[in-house]
Amino acid sequence: MKQGFDNNKYLKIQSEHIKERIAQFGNKLYLELGGKLFDDHHASRVLPGFQPDSKLRMLSQLSDHAEIVIVISAKDIEKNKVRNDLGITYDEDVLRLRREFENRGFLVSSVVITHYNGQSSADAFRKKLDRMGIKTYCHYTIDGYPTNVDLIDSDEGFGRNDYVETSRPLVIVTAPGPGSGKMAVCLSQLYNEHKRGIEAGYAKFETFPVWSLPLKHPVNIAYEAATADLNDINMIDPFHLEAYGKTAINYNRDIEIFPVLNSLFEGIYGENPYKSPTDMGVNMVGFCINDDEVCCEASRQEIIRRYYTALNHMAKGDGNEAEVNKISLLFKQAKIDPSYRKPSVAAKERAEKSGVPCSAIELADGTIITAETSALLGPSAALLLNALKHLAGIDHSIKLIPQELIEPIQFTKINYLSSHNPRLHTDEVLIALSVLSRHDDNCKKALAQLPELEGCQAHCTVMLGEIDHKIFKKLGVGLTCDPARKN
Repeated sequence: MKQGFDNNKYLKIQSEHIKERIAQFGNKLYLELGGKLFDDHHASRVLPGFQPDSKLRMLSQLSDHAEIVIVISAKDIEKNKVRNDLGITYDEDVLRLRREFENRGFLVSSVVITHYNGQSSADAFRKKLDRMGIKTYCHYTIDGYPTNVDLIDSDEGFGRNDYVETSRPLVIVTAPGPGSGKMAVCLSQLYNEHKRGIEAGYAKFETFPVWSLPLKHPVNIAYEAATADLNDINMIDPFHLEAYGKTAINYNRDIEIFPVLNSLFEGIYGENPYKSPTDMGVNMVGFCINDDEVCCEASRQEIIRRYYTALNHMAKGDGNEAEVNKISLLFKQAKIDPSYRKPSVAAKERAEKSGVPCSAIELADGTIITAETSALLGPSAALLLNALKHLAGIDHSIKLIPQELIEPIQFTKINYLSSHNPRLHTDEVLIALSVLSRHDDNCKKALAQLPELEGCQAHCTVMLGEIDHKIFKKLGVGLTCDPARKN
């Protein structure tokens, strides 16, 4: 697929900008990291060319000067909050993040448990970390946070929190997900560093919204769609406009809290080094877009993908209508609707004619391939085979996987694995192709086309299972599904 983002330029200028910010604050900077560090698939979808681990690779250039503090809220531990993309709880993800960072050469110095009020589950987690030799600290709930500035900026507020010991110029503060209290940890550290005679600084590293793009740019609209469940709203930063006479984009939560931050900074430093919430950021991603239309098109597809995801969540009983309605309003801003997505239109047209669940995929050259469910294959597995045959130049009439091979697999699924669905899924099709490729050139040629699916868009007229979703995600295919269960 076409690329619209210069990843190499990003790695270079982003690391340089962070170094400049460290130097600005006397060689001690707390960097609040928003979003995902090494699996940022949203960014890679809306900015084709951005690698999911780009931020980590960029920070790797600073790893000798950096350490990582992972933050988790006691509230999230208490309710066993789960990361939807990985299916693991936030406390499990803390340990996963630590392993991933250390495997990449980063120092993970500690874990901070925020919103702590003596929760037994948080105590149990802290003991677990202690047994593993991981330093842990507790930060407490402050009454009236974030508006009660007098209390927050005192020994009974930030001063009551554990002081997190750090040793390197750059302290990256990250968390499994939003609402963990990363900013509060940074500000608490500024307060406690100041008491110890250290004038540390604070900055925010968050990819979206992209402050240097227009408010209604599709990339920024796609961010609103991605955070529709949080009800984040992109806004023109009024503080930046007043201070510099220039338009910059931020989001409602940062703009709303800036007057409070201003008071806190004045209490800590005597003055605020920043004139606007945008000033606090270090994000340079907007300067690395080298094909705006490619990124606009990718973002339009992402908005529609988020819409179908929200519909699917509602159909499963774990979503809400407000999220769907908000994304519907974003369609108008982006001047699109669900019919803008070509594979969804093609899949639905075939389903109307056949009367069975169908699927479609748009390839890099604009070709639309469709498929339908059968006694042997589910709609996603059939689509995968059809697309690979087309890309490999194999005649559609040729059966890559003979029926006599599929039937034993179905027998095992039904009789030994108690499956109610005998049809092959995408993973089973790929395994069968892999086995056959040792002796069948067509299967070998078909498998060789898998990388060509990256960046393609697909749609199915029924909700697919978790396995099919994971396979398409690993292949880099943007998948959407109608909120309908299989017949």
